Amino acid sequence: MGCCDLKCWLIAGTVVGAIACLAGLILIPVGNVVIEGTVKKEAVLQPGTTAYKNWISAGAPLYRQMWLFDVQNPEEVVRNGSVPVLKQRGPYTYRTRYIPKENVTFNDNYTVSFLLPAGAIFEPSMSVGTEEDIVTSLNLAVAGAYNLIDHKLANMLIQLSKSTLFQSRTVREMLWGYRDPMLKSIMGLFYPVSLYPQKSEYNTQLKVSLHLIEICFTSVCMSPPRSVYAEYVNSLDLKGITVYRFMLPQSIFASPTVNLDNKCFCTNYEVTNNCTMAGVLDIKACKGAPVFISLPHFLHGSPELLQTVNGLNPDPEEHSTFLDVEPITGFTLRVSKRLQVNMVYGPSKDIKILNQVKQITMFPLVWLNETASLDDETADMIKRELFSRMGTLETVQIALIASGAVLFIFCLIGVCVVKQTTGKKVF
Repeated sequence: MGCCDLKCWLIAGTVVGAIACLAGLILIPVGNVVIEGTVKKEAVLQPGTTAYKNWISAGAPLYRQMWLFDVQNPEEVVRNGSVPVLKQRGPYTYRTRYIPKENVTFNDNYTVSFLLPAGAIFEPSMSVGTEEDIVTSLNLAVAGAYNLIDHKLANMLIQLSKSTLFQSRTVREMLWGYRDPMLKSIMGLFYPVSLYPQKSEYNTQLKVSLHLIEICFTSVCMSPPRSVYAEYVNSLDLKGITVYRFMLPQSIFASPTVNLDNKCFCTNYEVTNNCTMAGVLDIKACKGAPVFISLPHFLHGSPELLQTVNGLNPDPEEHSTFLDVEPITGFTLRVSKRLQVNMVYGPSKDIKILNQVKQITMFPLVWLNETASLDDETADMIKRELFSRMGTLETVQIALIASGAVLFIFCLIGVCVVKQTTGKKVF
């Protein structure tokens, strides 16, 4: 091979190496743009996208675990005004959100309207007992009457119906409804919801009309939606996928003196100690009933909440709400939404069964954990369709940059050597 041929090959190698290295560098922003565009396309809530497919019908099973509070000393509370001693019973687990959304309508103002059939299937294998287990809890009608109507009238209704402050009901009745002797109507913590336990079926079905406004959308599960926010905590591994964990901050349930956004949830100054009580939100305006929501076991609540009942043990690990979000797509891959439903009763000189009660009591009725997590099949699909392609693109980028750089440097050195050897100018 002649000197000229060697020079030509070295020059060509230098050019090819530079082009390969440059191509690898260009692929970095181009690849990011392609991935970002694909993610944005599939994350839009419109027919045909991955987001729409998983939104219209939940791909992963959604379970609602419920723990009821069983009163151990109901007679002592009424007779002596003793502090209620509670024993947690549960979980009683139901599979929910298994029915696809109906009447989905995309509106001109960038909102989506739909009907969400509400149903629940009891899961015995994930429960501590059966729906026929007996639980002694607060009488919903009595607590409601205490908060909503004149106490003399309430006392008359209570005595005529022979109602008591506490009642013993099956888990099924407490959660899904029973005919109350005082109000002559059906009551239940989550009535009306269609139940499909094995082959039996209730013919009562609730369809809730919801609206997805702008980019913030929420589906009702047990109470009307309220916009909340979550804060980043840490990153962790979920089935081989890196996710970011977000949790509800304490400010969500802080007193209005700390978080002014909660001012509208303080409507009962006596119960909340002039709006200084933390840990509970009054949702009477939403539900039409004197109901307060909190985190389970009054987590992050004021100390007085734990002084009016015995048997609660708030634990951040067990009672916090969290979401695990895949950072590239923004999809929530695991969620655990935990809330507690409470009602209030207190002393009354006009209601006989409350004559001996010494203090206003925020009574926990039930706390629930609504959970969902991606299954192995979905995890494999995400890794295959997203991360494997990203890995391939990254490999190509590195290969082009590395091989191009090596070829460029090698040929450039060769050119310099040839130049020194021949004593002639190569370029």
